[in-house]
Amino acid sequence: MLLTRRSMLTLTAAGLAAPAIGRADTPLRVVATTGMIADAARAIAGEAAEVTALMGPGVDPHSYRQTRTDIVALSRADLVLWNGLYLEAQLEGLLLDLGRKTSVVAVAEAAPEADLLRHSEYEGRTDPHLWMAPRLWSHAVTATRDAMLALRDEPTFVENAARLLAEIETVDAKARDALSTVPEAARVLVTAHDAFGYFGREYHFEVMGIQGISTQSEAGLARIAELVDTLVARRIPAVFVESSVSDRNIRALIEGAAAQGHDVRIGGELFSDAMGEPGTWEGTYVGMIDHNVTTITRALGGDAPETGFFGRLGSA
Repeated sequence: MLLTRRSMLTLTAAGLAAPAIGRADTPLRVVATTGMIADAARAIAGEAAEVTALMGPGVDPHSYRQTRTDIVALSRADLVLWNGLYLEAQLEGLLLDLGRKTSVVAVAEAAPEADLLRHSEYEGRTDPHLWMAPRLWSHAVTATRDAMLALRDEPTFVENAARLLAEIETVDAKARDALSTVPEAARVLVTAHDAFGYFGREYHFEVMGIQGISTQSEAGLARIAELVDTLVARRIPAVFVESSVSDRNIRALIEGAAAQGHDVRIGGELFSDAMGEPGTWEGTYVGMIDHNVTTITRALGGDAPETGFFGRLGSA
């Protein structure tokens, strides 16, 4: 049977059926590529693992290249967790090679293939931004839990994962309630790159990114002009910048709309490919979703509390 790219990644995600590692009182060494994955690993493992994230706040995973420090951390890890679906494009070769020696898991590959979005500009690829839909990100959380259990049989991993999954379900329900208050005509999300496809499908928003799924794709003048015309014709009041992408193209949209007599404002900064600062509510996955949904809802005329669903936005 021929191996497809997805089946190869699934084999890598199996971690080569690695045996249990070390004593229970020795923390597992876990390396995660993105903050979203690291957050899940920390919540599940508690003190049973030392979790390192390669990519911090404001870092773009599409273009990220490993440093010497990363290579050392990866080589010493008991478990490496990555998103997969070609998110970490520049790291993929390294991670696949590493998967021949240690446990390497592409956690987003655990989502049902039928739920993955395709994109006309990227033949043979799927949208990697699975975390934008909490319901789908739960598959990545479960894959993270299972990868840890494959290395160490810790009942607390199961308990902690169940707690995190319940929190994700709660924020998803709150997001649905809040976003449903946005007037139907205003349910248009314009952002720097096409990272919100799963969000749009899940919560019934039309999503328009200036760049494609990857920030490596170019935003042509024709695309910017097309979006300016859309903003003006549909009287869209707000567009959004992203924490890990330059705001240059968004500002070009605003200027273009102003030249045609339509005032468009920046509705806020969204976390797309990276979370907020460590130690803040926005620096957790649930806090990231809380922030994004609250920002979008309020900017587009819906009803959401200023400090978020849990009263924690802007707090440690």
